[in-house]
Amino acid sequence: MGDLMRQFFAAVWLCAATVHAAAADMIERVASPDGHIVLELAQKLDAAGKRALSYNVRYDGETVIRDSLLELRLDNHLSENAMALPVDHHARWFENLRVTGVHRARHDSTWTPVTGERTHVRDHYEALTVDLVKDDNPTYKLSVEVRAYDAGVALRFAFPENEKGTYYRIIGEDTEFALPAGTRAWFHGWAQGPYQLMPLRDWPDQAERPLTLQLPNGLSVALLEGQMVDYARTKFKLSPDKPDTIVTAMHDPADLVSPFATPWRGIMIARRPGQLIENNDFILNLNAPSRIADTSWIKPGKIMRVMSLTTKDAKANIDFAARHKLQYVLFDFKWYGNAFSFDADATKVAIPDFDLPGIIAYAKAKGIGVWLYVNQQGLMAQGDTLFQTYRDWGVAGVKFGFVQVGSHRWTTWLEKTIQQAAAANIMVNIHDDWRPTGEQRTWPNLLTAEGIRGNEEMPDATHNTVLPFVRYLAGAADYTICYYDPRIRTTHAHQLALAVVYYSPLQTLYWYDTPDRSHDEPELAFWDRIPTTWDETRVLDGAPGRDVTIARRKGDEWFVGSITNNDARRIPLRFDFLPKGKRYEATIYADDPAAPTRTKVGIHTRTVDAATVLQLDLPASGGQALWLRPL
Repeated sequence: MGDLMRQFFAAVWLCAATVHAAAADMIERVASPDGHIVLELAQKLDAAGKRALSYNVRYDGETVIRDSLLELRLDNHLSENAMALPVDHHARWFENLRVTGVHRARHDSTWTPVTGERTHVRDHYEALTVDLVKDDNPTYKLSVEVRAYDAGVALRFAFPENEKGTYYRIIGEDTEFALPAGTRAWFHGWAQGPYQLMPLRDWPDQAERPLTLQLPNGLSVALLEGQMVDYARTKFKLSPDKPDTIVTAMHDPADLVSPFATPWRGIMIARRPGQLIENNDFILNLNAPSRIADTSWIKPGKIMRVMSLTTKDAKANIDFAARHKLQYVLFDFKWYGNAFSFDADATKVAIPDFDLPGIIAYAKAKGIGVWLYVNQQGLMAQGDTLFQTYRDWGVAGVKFGFVQVGSHRWTTWLEKTIQQAAAANIMVNIHDDWRPTGEQRTWPNLLTAEGIRGNEEMPDATHNTVLPFVRYLAGAADYTICYYDPRIRTTHAHQLALAVVYYSPLQTLYWYDTPDRSHDEPELAFWDRIPTTWDETRVLDGAPGRDVTIARRKGDEWFVGSITNNDARRIPLRFDFLPKGKRYEATIYADDPAAPTRTKVGIHTRTVDAATVLQLDLPASGGQALWLRPL
């Protein structure tokens, strides 16, 4: 859209605001730097004559979010008049707020992530802050903070320090997202659950976040939670009385001390689905910069799990890891005994024939680092000293297992434990139902997390094509890619390509695999070469549930991964992301029934440049992986 058209929509918007301004106490607008996105924040009288806060969002004049209520429920700090009312009424806080100030700001900076999908991240937004006070008790104040990025908008509630009312208990947050009729959502009820494209009705449960939506006007939208570090997890539910409306649903109350701010409610907007992936640093920008001064010890890499916990098998895995250019091995569940018991000591080996000090020394001599699994019981009981002990042993990282998630208590506990690990120079991988909300920017020792239905559950190829557009908007994910396990429901070339399609600075390969299963097939050279962090990322094509093709650059080499769903597909691959006038040798790893290996992956090379177009013929549940090096 040109500048004149954007100016036209802005003028129409202003006229509309003027028409109904008389019925409102406040209407403020903020636009994204490029002018495509406009959020309007308003305070109007409702049918009962009470003031209500609401907002709406448009993209190039098209409705993204209709007028939607903003509301918190608190069970303390109420006025004397409100105290006499029923709890379900007086717990609503925003019905008697008065505007005391409006502030605007602009921010434009660039920062360099310790690990990431691109070398630099631009943090560019227009900001709006509206200060409010309770009419009948001016001791209590809050601000609505809004940021408008080119990738989307975000808002939250901030409470200043209040000497007369330090403690707040938020028992519910009712932020609405009223969407156009016909909107559909990629519903999933829990972080490791399957996905289903559903209309905004008859959901079987609350929906996990991020939640990606398909609007009837063709726009792709994602609802996210940012900087959820001192609060209760908030999923999404359907409004019981408003059609096509989603409402935030807190896991449980949050007990807070002022000053504080609620997590950001983010709304990403894109013309094509792939733009959501390309803009996935949106959630990182809603978090504070790194608090780790020296990050030289944070080293991304590829890792495999040691399936059999014996000294002999550990050394065999280390040899395999060194031969195939992995950086780490993981010793998983039960190495220190019954991990579900507080009596288990996570500093003592509890199984026979497992010489952990000798294994760590052997790995170090081979250039391989060691990660250890620790269950939540061990982290809780020994967290104050555990990480320092592991650092002294020469351990590189810890995988947190079976952590409790959702409540305010477990959120703050987990954030503290990540920080304890950082203080001891220990990297972290969090498994099970927990998902990041951008705090990996603040604590970059958090390399990855599960919160994903990966190859532990062996999902099908269609599920795999959904993940980049939903789960990966929250950040890196530990999908635990397999290769040899017979339960894999995709082709082997599909699995190869996942190491490009899925971002994780700690990328687990060969999950469920053992060295004796491998015949060192020639296509493993693709995984041998591939890095886990990137200088540039391009989404070349794709839609959730259909297919996805992603190209990533490290230095002067490119890696491309393309996967399809359960259906066969021909995908045109255009190399216009390459610099013009420069030729590359492309090594192509593709499904090939005639290949002489049991994995049936064929390998061929050809010369490509920016004008080349290849037709990728992907069988059902298939994929292709490409390595490009300049000639």
